[in-house]
Amino acid sequence: MLDIDAYFRRIGYSGSREPTLETLRALHAHHPLAIPFENLDSLRRRPVHLDLESLQRKLVTERRGGYCFEQNVFFSHVLATLGFQVVALSARVLWERPEDVRARTHMLLFVELGEGAYLCDVGFGGFTMTAPLRLEPGVEQGAPHDVFRVLRDGREFLSQVRVAGNWRTLYRFDLQQQLQVDIELLNFWVSEHPDSPFLSRLMAARRNGERTFSLRNNQLSVYYSNGQKEQREIGSVSELRAVLAETFGIDVPLDANLDAALERVLG
Repeated sequence: MLDIDAYFRRIGYSGSREPTLETLRALHAHHPLAIPFENLDSLRRRPVHLDLESLQRKLVTERRGGYCFEQNVFFSHVLATLGFQVVALSARVLWERPEDVRARTHMLLFVELGEGAYLCDVGFGGFTMTAPLRLEPGVEQGAPHDVFRVLRDGREFLSQVRVAGNWRTLYRFDLQQQLQVDIELLNFWVSEHPDSPFLSRLMAARRNGERTFSLRNNQLSVYYSNGQKEQREIGSVSELRAVLAETFGIDVPLDANLDAALERVLG
């Protein structure tokens, strides 16, 4: 059973629990500021479980983060507990490889409200949305950290973000409902298949006020809302651990397998 009070303490939320647009916006703003994107378990070859008990223990009790399936499955439980009508969707990630035909390796949520249909996604790395988006094609929508839009492409949709004045596509999706068994199958590929980048690359991201932190292997980037960017290279496992803990707010597991994995990504 979901401990909603523990979750609210985890994300620092004390507002309304009514299933309204205002509540949805508030939760979507708080969640990615508190719970980071990270793939430490798949990197150290630990199974990634999507049952509620495992997700609550990891994201709330152990103060860890997770990737899209973990974050959005858990967020769907939160929304459903509060009375929202929520449906899981899957997507093909196009970021950085827009012309490729790629498998469905991402998850987002569809929420139907009296005000219309909204998309929620609290697990897309450095471009994680900090507000739900109306499913209204062609309309620019400002979130606290970025400007997004949704475009229609036949029976599918494209999610896009504006970067340095240009629109970049994040992923392609449709409105076919994905059941838990479907999501479990997609998650298994992402977390277990030898070709999955989640097994070979360290990834972490977190929104924090006017900044977005992004870690790719040993490269730490800080993006500011005014367009400025800082980067630095991390040179040791102990420094990586410190960055994961202090910058991303992760209670990093004490595990020799993780240390070995972090050593590999130092290059």
